[in-house]
Amino acid sequence: MAATPTVIFGAFDRHNFGDLLIAQVVARMLPRRERLFAGLAARDPHGDGGPATVALAHIAAFSRGRAVNVIHAGGELLTCNAWEAAVMLAPSQRVPALICAEREWLRDAREWAQRHVRVASLAPYVLSKSALRGVRVKHLAFNAIGGVELDASNAQLRADVLAALQSADTVSVRDRQTAALLANHGIETHLIPDPATMTAVLFGTSIHRHAASLALREVRHAFPGGYAAVQFSADFGDDATLDTLAAQLALAARAHGMGIVLFRAGAAPWHDDLQVYERLAARLCAARVRVFASLNVWDIGALIAGSRIYCGSSLHGRIVAMAYALPRINISRPDHSIDGGKHAAYVRTWEAPGLPGVVQLGNLADALANALESDGETLRETASALARRYRTVFESVVAG
Repeated sequence: MAATPTVIFGAFDRHNFGDLLIAQVVARMLPRRERLFAGLAARDPHGDGGPATVALAHIAAFSRGRAVNVIHAGGELLTCNAWEAAVMLAPSQRVPALICAEREWLRDAREWAQRHVRVASLAPYVLSKSALRGVRVKHLAFNAIGGVELDASNAQLRADVLAALQSADTVSVRDRQTAALLANHGIETHLIPDPATMTAVLFGTSIHRHAASLALREVRHAFPGGYAAVQFSADFGDDATLDTLAAQLALAARAHGMGIVLFRAGAAPWHDDLQVYERLAARLCAARVRVFASLNVWDIGALIAGSRIYCGSSLHGRIVAMAYALPRINISRPDHSIDGGKHAAYVRTWEAPGLPGVVQLGNLADALANALESDGETLRETASALARRYRTVFESVVAG
């Protein structure tokens, strides 16, 4: 019997390293199955390693009257509202106008969402069966989703999210905090690691091939003692924060004889910013720092895999480092709690006790030193155990 055609849906319709990567993981986990990648908007991958994506309206043409499975690829999207989605999907010239449209969005959120992202939901990435008009959905699965701040969200958005999840055939979540939150609303979930857990297992060959690229060879040549793969979002870009970050990274680089390689884990609006990286690089010794320009998923994977340690604000950067059994640290802005949010929730769920989690910038050099002393066997056991768990839960619960 032929496998059911499957739509893989998610936020890989804009450049975000993690979202592009998990789309490819889910596809690889569904061999010999007709697949379609869909998002809120169509997207050409432009050579960045992500999938070509169609907008929701094209799913009906793909189904051709057949029943289809729909898998939400995953990510921290239960709390992404339609206004935020529209801004992140917009070309750069439209972003300022959309940001200024927040008041209009707040006045009539559902109508605004329908007009701008073509889904009349306050949380358009939380796809319900009813959003797919004219499509027979055999099995709707949410794969490794996160939503640690859902209860703090707008009540209407929360209602839309819960209704969509209640329409699903199966819901899996990537952290215990989200699982407990949804259980309080009567939604049963399965606990599964993030799909990026499978990066080394499924894509080790591709990443090894990209490690031989000129850009990666230049990094290794510049830093024979190894390097830290460092990333942070644009909201770390004020002068005081950059001063602190530069001072801490300089201490760590000198103490451990390593370079600092700055890379972007996202180029969509509100993600990472090359100009901010250049401002940080100007604060560091030129011989100790490089800015890695590539946005290709496999280049970024190779950069992390070849590093001595990952340090950044991207959770998926951490998860790829986990997959490669490397030391890792997430950083938090001074005005944010290190115990709240998706990073801490993921660490509490999946990391071995005692491994570094989320740190404030003022303690970064010491935290990097501690992380570099992490027990290698523990890191390898964690990587192996999470990959086994992901495969088991995905095949038994998510795949449909």
